[in-house]
Amino acid sequence: MTPRYFKEYLARYTYAKDGSWCYEDGCVYRGLALLHDQQPQEIWRDELLRLIGPQVGEDGALAGYTQDEFNIDHILAGRVLFFLEKAAPGAHWSLAIEHLAGQLTRHPRTAGGNYWHKKRYPQQVWLDGLYMGLPFQIEYGLSRNKPEMVEDALAQLNRALDLTHVAATGLYAHAIDEARAQDWADPQTGLSRAHWARALGWLAMALVDVTGLIGPEKAASSGLAERASALLTRITALARPQSGLWLQVIDQPELPGNYEESSASAMFAYALMKGARLGLGGQFAAPGLKALASLETTQLYAGDDGIVRLQNVCEMAGLGGFGGRVRDGSPAYYLSEPLRPDDHKGTGALMMAYAERLASASAEARRAAS
Repeated sequence: MTPRYFKEYLARYTYAKDGSWCYEDGCVYRGLALLHDQQPQEIWRDELLRLIGPQVGEDGALAGYTQDEFNIDHILAGRVLFFLEKAAPGAHWSLAIEHLAGQLTRHPRTAGGNYWHKKRYPQQVWLDGLYMGLPFQIEYGLSRNKPEMVEDALAQLNRALDLTHVAATGLYAHAIDEARAQDWADPQTGLSRAHWARALGWLAMALVDVTGLIGPEKAASSGLAERASALLTRITALARPQSGLWLQVIDQPELPGNYEESSASAMFAYALMKGARLGLGGQFAAPGLKALASLETTQLYAGDDGIVRLQNVCEMAGLGGFGGRVRDGSPAYYLSEPLRPDDHKGTGALMMAYAERLASASAEARRAAS
């Protein structure tokens, strides 16, 4: 059923921002690349080319993108360009990569050295941004023989983990304002208040993707493997006992109105299965598989129009003023954001998780045969 859902979703696909380069489309693009890696005989690469083709000019220019916006989110979709350099060679993919890498060389940083989340969010580091920018930077550094970019990204990741860790919960705050100037930030620590599941989902995916890029030995020596394993252990403990999914405000099961959120659950399923495959802990495979199966059986269903969609996806959440709203980072705020079936972030993450289940099964079969 799930591959059929993906194909039907792609047939009715609409760009997240009217065709402008953005991270939301990038989530789906990454899912398609990972699906192609596991099922090269399927349509996934062709669908990716159909969608991304109009967004990348022959000179590598990206539709609607300008470096000077300094939005770290825009980097994420660039990860698929490394895949396309090999799967559908063309100079324009490489030129587009250089445009995005050029942003990173100029992107504003905090006093500690981390990228601002966006130009309009100065001095702020969000968990979302760690996934949006740093795996791309590492892949760029590895593919272009620029080890200093790899080391810088690893330093940023470790520094962000130091800054956002909340010892009392064993989790990480959604964001930190190093200037202590935002209303949502604790005046002493600079941290936001509540633990939003999708922010932690971005982080979990960043940690396992970086581990996959740099390899287990470097992940261990840099301390990232230990931190990834600790986070995945904590995430596993917070899964809902019956469904195996995770709540929107992940550590507050008694909070009225809290609900099982599909995009974060797909991200955790992906991270847990991949973490197990990469050697971060074999115990993570079962909860990852359970979560994906639960999403397939309980969150993929038809609405009144008869179309099967991925349900219970939070459309967006953030911090600070946006669109006339005050986003204060409270648990109540995260529950106030609307749900959007088939949101790109949810379906993209579901594609990643489905592809990872295939990758993990293939790896297990190879081990059994050796």
